[in-house]
Order: sequence, then C-alpha cells, then structure tokens
Amino acid sequence: MKEAQSFTIKQTADQTGITEDTIRYYEKIALLPRAERKDNGHRVYRREDVDTIKLIACLKKTGMPLEEMRPFLAVSADADPAEYPELVERLRSHRSTIVSQIASLQQVVDFIDMKLEDGRYRQDCSDEGLDGLSENGRGEPKPKLASPVEMSYFTGTSKAGK
Repeated sequence: MKEAQSFTIKQTADQTGITEDTIRYYEKIALLPRAERKDNGHRVYRREDVDTIKLIACLKKTGMPLEEMRPFLAVSADADPAEYPELVERLRSHRSTIVSQIASLQQVVDFIDMKLEDGRYRQDCSDEGLDGLSENGRGEPKPKLASPVEMSYFTGTSKAGK
C-alpha cells in the first residue's frame, strides 16, 4: 500500500500561496482541522489539507468572510451539490454579489480609461460627469469588452455559477 504524500508547513505555504502564520491561524480558529504532528512536533499536511487551504484562498479572494466558509469546508470535495441546495443557493448569491462588484469596478476602469484618453483628470466619477457617453447620448458609458488575456483569468470559474 502506498503511503500518502505529506508536506511540511513551509511546503504547504509554498503550494498554496498562504503564509505559514495564516495556516496556523486557520488551525487556531478551527477553519482547518488540527494538523497531524511528527514525533518532533512539526506539522504534517496531506494533499487534502493543501486542497482545503487552496479552497479557502479561492473563497477569500471572492471576499467571502472566513465564518461564511465553514459550511463549504465541511462538505466533501466529491459530494453531489444536489445534496446541499442551501449551499448552492449561498454560492449563487455570493456569485451575484461578485458580478455586481465587477460591473461597478468596470465602470471605474472605464472612467480611468476615458481620463487617460482625454488627458483631463479633474472631473468627478459620477455617472453624470462621464464624457465618454455612448452615441445614443443617454448617459450610458461605452461598453468596453475584455481582452482575451483578461478573459483567460476567468476560465473554468465562470461556468460554475451558470
């Protein structure tokens, strides 16, 4: 029987992009299960632990508070989402919030782009103050499409909520 692969806290931090202190903190607040220990007291992490930390990092990037992550972390990675309709709904709601934030941030990016193109920097950021109006003149900013490079950041994740 093959022995499960294990990692030190440093290796785990390197793989996940989460600092060692943060991993210890997640254990302290019981977001992560307490790590197994070697005879010398050093923490040992398994592949499942690394995957859980990566999930926490991903959810954190979406702005989800740590306490709201707990139910998602309690579910097995291979579980059928249909068995957890309340979690699916929470994730859909969270996704909707993120989409709204993206739209709001895109307006800011459009405003900055307009300022850079026009060379004028002293107008407000309100919708009424935008000079880059669409041809219809109704006060709507010109839509700006994301480049293929920008869209590549979202491959694999945008389909999850549809």
